[in-house]
Amino acid sequence: MNVVMNGTLFVGSLLLLVLPGLSNAEEFPEALSKKGLQVEIIDDALALGIKHAAINVNLAQMAVVEPSSKAALTWTFEGVDYHYRRSYVEGLDRKIGPLSEKAVLVYLIILVYQSHDEAINQLLLHAGYDRTAPNRLGAFNTSSQEGRDWLKATMAFMAARWSPNASPHGRAVGYILGNEVNSHWWWSNMGKVSMETFTASYAQAMRLAHEGIRSQAAWPRLYVSLEHHWNIRYAAGSDQQAFPGRAFLDLFARVIREGEGGDFDWQVAFHPYPENLFKPRFWEDKTATDGPDTPRITFKNLDQLMAALKKPELQYQGKPRRVILSEQGFHTPDGEEGERVQAAAYCYAYRLVELQAGIDAFILHRHVDHPREGGLRLGLRRYLPDEPEQRPAKLIYDCFRLADTPQWEEAFRFALPIVARTAWPVAK
Repeated sequence: MNVVMNGTLFVGSLLLLVLPGLSNAEEFPEALSKKGLQVEIIDDALALGIKHAAINVNLAQMAVVEPSSKAALTWTFEGVDYHYRRSYVEGLDRKIGPLSEKAVLVYLIILVYQSHDEAINQLLLHAGYDRTAPNRLGAFNTSSQEGRDWLKATMAFMAARWSPNASPHGRAVGYILGNEVNSHWWWSNMGKVSMETFTASYAQAMRLAHEGIRSQAAWPRLYVSLEHHWNIRYAAGSDQQAFPGRAFLDLFARVIREGEGGDFDWQVAFHPYPENLFKPRFWEDKTATDGPDTPRITFKNLDQLMAALKKPELQYQGKPRRVILSEQGFHTPDGEEGERVQAAAYCYAYRLVELQAGIDAFILHRHVDHPREGGLRLGLRRYLPDEPEQRPAKLIYDCFRLADTPQWEEAFRFALPIVARTAWPVAK
C-alpha cells in the first residue's frame, strides 16, 4: 500500500521524501527531437522512436470518496487524507513507466468526465456543469472549497508520484489542465457562461494545480490547452460556449497576472488542426492567414502563434511561454490517394514545426483510427471493424518513424509534389 504521512510518501518498501519545496530541484529535460504521439500501443510507440507522449487522466476514475483499505491509495496533504483508486493509478503507472524508462517525455492531460457516481460529480465537477454537455467533459470544481482543496491535493499527489527523479512508477514532465478550454461547452463544460466567468474559474484551477505541483517538484510544466480558433470562435456555439483563442489567452494572462500571488510559469498546449478536420491539405487553409488578425492558427501559420507569445504581457520573466502541440492529426481521405495525402500532410507539418524553436513537441493524434471519432481517420494505423486486432499500418507510419532520423529526407520526398513544393522550407 502506498501511503503519505506527514509529507512522506511510502511506495511499497521504498521511501521517497516529498517535503514541500525540497524535492526535484532541477530543470525541465530536453528531448532528442519533437516527435510525439498520443500513445495507445506502448511497444509500437517505442518501436516508432517517439520522444514525447501524451496520456489522458480522468480524475473521476481516479477519485475515491468512500475508501476501503484494499481499493484505495491514501495521500495526506496539508493535514487532510485524500484517496485514489489503486487500480486506476497503477494502470497509469503501467503506461508512464515503460515510456519514461526509454527517455520519452510524458505529458498527462488532466480531465474530469461526468461520473455515474454522484458523490464524485459533486466533488470534481464545477457547480455550473450542464448535464447536456456533448462529451461529458466538465470544468474543474472551483465552486466549492472541498473541490478546490481536492484539485490542489491531487495535482500534488500526481507530482509526488510521477515527477520525482527516481520514481518507481515512471516520470511525467508536464501536466495539461483540461482540453481545448476556449471551446469549453464541448471540452471543459461549466454551463453557458461569459468568457470572463469561465476564465476566472479556469485561472483559479490553474493556480491551484500550479501550487499543488510546486509543493512537490520545482520543474514540471503546467499547460493551458487551446484549439485552433484564434480571432474567431467555434461557429457551432454561442459566445457563452466558445471563445476566440487570442482573446481568451490575453484575458487569462491578465487574470493570472493580477490575481493573488501574481504571475507564474504556465505554458501553452496548442492544437493546430487544419481548418477543416476532414481536409488534411492544411497548406490550402483559407482562414489561416499571415498577420495577427488571422481567424485560425493551423500548421500553415504557426508563426502567428509564436509571434503572439512574444508580446510582453504574455511573457514570463521576459521570455515567451514554451509551446507543445499536444493534439492534432490528419484525416485519411477516401480513395487511392487518401493515405498519400495524409502522410504528405504530416511530412510538411513536421518540417514546419522543426523551424519553430519555441515549440518543444509535436504530439500526433491518433495512434490508431477510432471507430467513434465522427468518421475521422487520423491514425498511423487503420481500424478494421471485422478484424480489430489487425490494425494495419498506413503510409504515414514509416514517415512518422523516420521523421527525426537521417533518413527523413528520402522518406519525405514523395510528399513534395503533393504539398506543391520543390523543396522543404528552411530557417530564414
